Amino acid sequence: MRKIGIGVVGCGNISRKYLEAMKRFDTIELKAVADIRTPAAEACGAEFGVPGLRVDQLLKRDDVEIVINLTVPLAHTDVSLAVLRAGKHVHSEKPLGVNVAEARKVMDLAAEKGLRVGCAPDTFLGGGHQTARKLIDDGAIGTPVAGTAFFMCPGHERWHPAPGFYYLRGGGPMLDMGPYYITDLVQLLGPVASVMGSTSRIRTERLVTSEPMKGTMIPVEVATHVAGTLEFASGAIVSIAMSFDVPKHRHTPIEIYGTEGSLLVPDPNRFGGEVQLAKTGGDFAPVPLSHGNAEGEFRSIGVADMAAAILSGRPHRASGALALHVLEAMEAFQISSDEGRRVKLETTVERPAMLTPGLPTGAMD
Repeated sequence: MRKIGIGVVGCGNISRKYLEAMKRFDTIELKAVADIRTPAAEACGAEFGVPGLRVDQLLKRDDVEIVINLTVPLAHTDVSLAVLRAGKHVHSEKPLGVNVAEARKVMDLAAEKGLRVGCAPDTFLGGGHQTARKLIDDGAIGTPVAGTAFFMCPGHERWHPAPGFYYLRGGGPMLDMGPYYITDLVQLLGPVASVMGSTSRIRTERLVTSEPMKGTMIPVEVATHVAGTLEFASGAIVSIAMSFDVPKHRHTPIEIYGTEGSLLVPDPNRFGGEVQLAKTGGDFAPVPLSHGNAEGEFRSIGVADMAAAILSGRPHRASGALALHVLEAMEAFQISSDEGRRVKLETTVERPAMLTPGLPTGAMD
């Protein structure tokens, strides 16, 4: 099987995880990297043994079939559109766009040109989350009826070297961390039907305590605590909270409750982790993982899956349609809070196919 050529646009904080993980998969091969900062592109290219280019130069390369868009959220739509206009498939960092209207432009252009759109997160393809999926599909907890999902911290200005974008349009805890949680919930439970939400923004500025911006005040344009309810088409109801305003808590990342048992799902920002199952009246106990891609960093697995899908003609799992549906659900929390009503979603999506249990790490089916 031939390898699909990959180009990366954006050589920032997250790029190293993608570029290192890319070496694990036999369906993709890095061909070039690019950034609006020429020195950053050249340094990244030199480290990974490929040309470091301007974005326009990368988009002209015949050996690049998929471009991974690792720019900041406000640039996601413009860069993805440029990639599609160049006749290449695109896989974007999350979110697909800063709002549904922007993301639809990407999906519409891709459909017009017959190209594929993929989007992070792809962590749901990791062994921990695929194991949880298999348990649910096998009936281990009976019919799923409810669940919880929590990400809460004091804010990213404590550790990120340039945290300002997390608090601008396209940022905030829901658009930053919500994709991991809601994408995993959709692959576990199916599409979201409606949303009810409440949001707050307790500060208009925040103090950066990480280097090199320590002591800088950054503006806050978005809600920093988002909570509410996801109502799934299946009938399951999940309580969710995403926050940059919580000093400490004891909630687990995701719990799913069924008619015959409960499931503890590991951190959806990681590929592995421990899955625990409790039958009605029993205690939680660890479950052996049924899937690989669990030990270590696998960012790029969604790109590798897209490449395998291109070669075989099947749908890819971390799809633009999935990302658009998740984005509409996330956007609905603010609409619901502002308007004081339940928001019914217009989009829907099929659950992405489960990976085949027992595949070797790095293999795609």
